[in-house]
Amino acid sequence: MDSAFGIRIDREGRQSLSAQIATGIRLAISEGRLAPGARLPSWNDLAAQLGVARGTVRMAYEELADAQFVVPSGAAGTRVAKRLPVSRPEPEVAKTRPSFGAFPAGATSPLPFQLGVPAVDLFPHALWARLLSQAVRDTAVTQADYPDPRGEAGLRAEIAGYLAVARGLACHPSQVFVTHGYTGALSAILRVLRVQGADAWFEEPGYPFARTALGWAGLRAVPVPVDTEGLDVDAGRALAPHAAVALVTPGQQAPLGVTMSLERRLALLDWVHGAERWIIEDDYLGELQLARRAAPALATMDRDRVIHIGTFSKTIAPGLRMGYVVVPPALVAPMQEVAGTLEPAPPPVMQRAVEAFLHDGHYLRHLRRMKRAYASRRDAITAALARAGLASENAGLSVRVPLPEGTNDAALARAAHAAELSPLPFSAWFAGAVKPSALLLGVTNVPESQAQLLVDRLAAVIRGATG
Repeated sequence: MDSAFGIRIDREGRQSLSAQIATGIRLAISEGRLAPGARLPSWNDLAAQLGVARGTVRMAYEELADAQFVVPSGAAGTRVAKRLPVSRPEPEVAKTRPSFGAFPAGATSPLPFQLGVPAVDLFPHALWARLLSQAVRDTAVTQADYPDPRGEAGLRAEIAGYLAVARGLACHPSQVFVTHGYTGALSAILRVLRVQGADAWFEEPGYPFARTALGWAGLRAVPVPVDTEGLDVDAGRALAPHAAVALVTPGQQAPLGVTMSLERRLALLDWVHGAERWIIEDDYLGELQLARRAAPALATMDRDRVIHIGTFSKTIAPGLRMGYVVVPPALVAPMQEVAGTLEPAPPPVMQRAVEAFLHDGHYLRHLRRMKRAYASRRDAITAALARAGLASENAGLSVRVPLPEGTNDAALARAAHAAELSPLPFSAWFAGAVKPSALLLGVTNVPESQAQLLVDRLAAVIRGATG
């Protein structure tokens, strides 16, 4: 049955009759069929019109009044509110591939060739679900107070043990802080160092988001060239002799994939001890070097001026948003203050699951399995590119595909996204005027059996754009 407002009563529906009446009146108000200040029928009149009980209409009016859509005025009746409440926004429709500058952003499923994501098909999902379930049960029983903002003691101890074995870095658990991924670690460290207004050496090419983070922290990121030996320390001294910080990826440089040579490491450490300076070591996939045994962390060579950052996002799952930072002893106290006030660790449940994953040896086994698989996948992609007539260069866990001079690699990457592929434009990693044109293809999530098909699809996009 319909009323003057278009209220439709469905006596077989799931909603109660009062809820249906309230929904109908709310819709009439939002569509302008009931103007602000308009008087609603009395309970008796609307009940008779709709063929429902008087109490049903009263309940609907009370619901609307509680939500501030109508205003009861006693004998003067009930009127539509003159200023309506802000309505609840509709859920945002997920876009296929939203972007942040030249990079994909937003909650989307990984596409082939995407960088920075582990292979979903290689992850031990059943094992992880069991560990996570156990962590939920343990936390529900034991968590009666605020968690330690530095991170769970067990996980910090496990990280310290893992670093000693896998990265050659001996540290005490008190130096380890669990963070919300790499970004949380970098944010906390920049707060601790208090070097606002200073220059910071930054790799050229280098991770664009980290460069942006330095700027937001009040530092001037100075691009320092990277070659086959890593960061050019002599160039850094010439470009910014008074820099206070150097942010480097010595284990596996992003995006070139080179490992910093011993000579450059010694030169960088000599520079850092020349004044009150700091090195922030981003151990970007340092444990997943495919060509050789992983080089020791830079922090193994200096325990006073090197800050070591690692993450589980690229080895376990990006959704963890969990990383860690190892600080020199002199920074433990200020880091505790920052963690306790602004940058606390992630929820204990996830930490305990990761702790069990490390403690039982699953993490190291998972890393070994990934290294073998990633090497095979990289070789398959390289061979497929050659068969498709495209040149390529290995770059750690990615393959770089050079493009003809003058090609807009960012536009080409967007075209590839439209074809359900996710390479990254090489030019976006450069801050200077010279921006080489190429595409970076991640190798982790492309099984060998699909390599040729996906490369051929990419080749068609490239040829369509470059003619």
